[in-house]
This record gives sequence, structure tokens and C-alpha cells, in this order.
Amino acid sequence: MAKEAPVKVFAGTNTRQLAEKICKSLGCPLGNMNIQHFADGEFVVSFEESIRGCEVYLVQSTFPNSDNLMELLLMIDAAKRASAESVIAVVPYFGWARQDRKDKPRVSIAAKLIADLLSVAGIDRLITMDLHADQIQGFFNVPVDHLYASSEFVKYIASLKLKDMVIASPDVGGSKRANSYAKYFGVPLVLCHKSRAKANEVESMTVIGDVQDKNVILVDDMVDTAGTITKAADLMIDRGAKSVRALASHAVMSDPASQRVTDSKMTEMIFTDSIPFNKNCPKVHIISIADMFAETIRRAHNNESISSQYII
Repeated sequence: MAKEAPVKVFAGTNTRQLAEKICKSLGCPLGNMNIQHFADGEFVVSFEESIRGCEVYLVQSTFPNSDNLMELLLMIDAAKRASAESVIAVVPYFGWARQDRKDKPRVSIAAKLIADLLSVAGIDRLITMDLHADQIQGFFNVPVDHLYASSEFVKYIASLKLKDMVIASPDVGGSKRANSYAKYFGVPLVLCHKSRAKANEVESMTVIGDVQDKNVILVDDMVDTAGTITKAADLMIDRGAKSVRALASHAVMSDPASQRVTDSKMTEMIFTDSIPFNKNCPKVHIISIADMFAETIRRAHNNESISSQYII
């Protein structure tokens, strides 16, 4: 009779801290893996313990630079060649997701390419969180468990006990996400309309809705240079808002994002630890998603419902 495959969790270099928290929540040790670097920047991945017949979870966010993605691909390949029964990529932040369609001629669809690379490398399942575009799930021919940080964020928002609260989106594209929060809390929704001069640079912005004497919660999936989110926050304060807080799942925070957040009129910027945030920014507050991912791994292993753990 076949035995149930044991679970083993391994971490990529830059997501090790989150993986250690996940393992602590699961009550299992983090697997032993070695990554050896050569002088020219090339590296080799090796598992330092047997994973034959195991259900292997590889925790690695593919945030810049590209070494993180390459490291994950090599981890998957090494696991398949070491006779793992199944290989599950746990990618809290799925990078390259902003290129999910052809919005002009002669451009790549990077999100589809990354999906193909992961599939060819040999994953049996993907666990990720707050994709930039939901349709990226359709780029995979293996099961995708798409998690939502909202279940952690709503607890924090509720703990603030804000009166006269409104939920806002810094752009029209995020209106669906923000509307979910607005419906859950039973508060109004406010939208910002922006036009860009070029990528990462906002030319103009207007607010659609009333923020006078309101406590605003700005909702987004990621913050890169923080140009949009800080401009929206400052504009809402200028329009009479009492306070503005912003929350986003992924702290990409490319320079000069930390300085922009510090200099802005927002009260607080809330992120998850899907990407390690090590920069000095007193307004940033980090909420851990380790327990949520640990529970998802536990449910996936036991073939239990994953969607039932979400509030919104």
C-alpha cells in the first residue's frame, strides 16, 4: 500500500525569512539546500537531504532581480531530478506580472513566458498571492491556488476602529479590488483617475468621490516607485481628508519609494512580507502572511478547501 508523501519545505535565498515563519507555523523544519555561486554569477542548486517520494514546496518570490526567478527554476529542476513525488512552487510575489497582455504592438507577454518557464521546469501546482491580473492563472496548465492578503488586511483595518471611513483605489484598474473592501465594511468607494506621461511617472490625477472629513484607506496590489500612491494620498488630504492610509500586498518599493512615502501626507503604509522590506521608512508597517501560506500548504496537502479561508 502506498504511503502518504511527506511534506518538505525549502526556501530560495531572498525568501528564506518568510519560509522560516511558514515552517514554524507548520511545525516542521526548513529543508536543507545549498546554492553555490561561481565567479561569473552563475550558480548551482543542490538539495542536501533526500526528497525522494516527497511533496516538495519551494518558497521563492520572483521579485527583481532575475536571479530569484532563475534560482526558483533550478530548484524545481533539481527537485524533479531528485525524484520528488510532486513539486509545488510557492510564489508569494509573482514578478513580471505587469506584462500580462499586448497593450501595444511588438511587445512581450512576460507573465505568460514566466508561466511557461515554470511549467517546463516541472511544477505540479502553483501557490501565489494577489496577482497583478487575475487572468494570469489561465496561463498555467497546472492548478493555481490564488491567495488574497485581504483576509489579513481586513483584520488590521478593523482594529483601527476608524469612523467616517472610505475605501479608495489609486487608479481605475484597481476598482474591483477596492470595491471588495468597500462592500465588506459597508463604506463608500472613491476612485482616482490618473494619466501617465510614461511608465512609473504620473502626469495628472483627479479624485472621483467625496473624501471631505473622511479617513481614507487606499488599496493596491503592489507599490513600486510609490509615485501614484503618494500622489493620491496627498491629493486626498488636500481635498479635506482627515487621514490617509495605504495598504498593498507587495512592497516592491524601488528607489525613491521609501523617501516618497516618508515625505508624503499619508499616515501609514501597510505591506505584507511577500517581499522582504529592509529599507528605512518609519511609515511602513509589515503584516506577516506566513500563517496564511502555512494553512494553505496544510490544506493542499490534505486535499481540503482553500477558498473557504478567505473573508473577502
